[in-house]
Amino acid sequence: MKWAAGLLALLLLLAACPGSGPAPLPNDQIRAGFPPGGIANQIEITAIDRLALRGAELVSPDGHVTPAISVTANPAPTDYFTQQSLGATYSGPKFGVTSVGSGGLTNIAPNPVTPKPVGAAPQTETRVLAILSTASIQLPDPAAYDRDWQRYRIRLRFGNPPEVETREIAAPSPPPSSG
Repeated sequence: MKWAAGLLALLLLLAACPGSGPAPLPNDQIRAGFPPGGIANQIEITAIDRLALRGAELVSPDGHVTPAISVTANPAPTDYFTQQSLGATYSGPKFGVTSVGSGGLTNIAPNPVTPKPVGAAPQTETRVLAILSTASIQLPDPAAYDRDWQRYRIRLRFGNPPEVETREIAAPSPPPSSG
């Protein structure tokens, strides 16, 4: 899952880049693979999307479905930057956590930034409106997968009713050490 942390770091970097407006987000980034040093015979899936990943399953060539053993979805962090004037101290960047709920994005950081305005105090808040989701699928028959992996598919379910999307991606090639 180290590469999932790398993807999240990339999102934060994109959000912090200065420019004429917010940096466009990479849409629908989904990766599936057998990470080096990971659990043998376990496919790891990482998705960056506007919708949370709610289900993942491996579909074999004969139609047998193996559900994920874990699925998690975490909203991307929020970056707060506050600079107060007239000799006040710099406070930032600070990272909080955002939550998507019925009221939209809200700050639920344990120590939110509470700026104390002293004169003109510029402050910004960057929110990456994407959700980092991960899933793990344990191979039911590693030998069969190694022989016929090109015909396997991964079915993903994103979102909550009424906005649910189902997508399919190709299954990853087995790691070189398997088989």
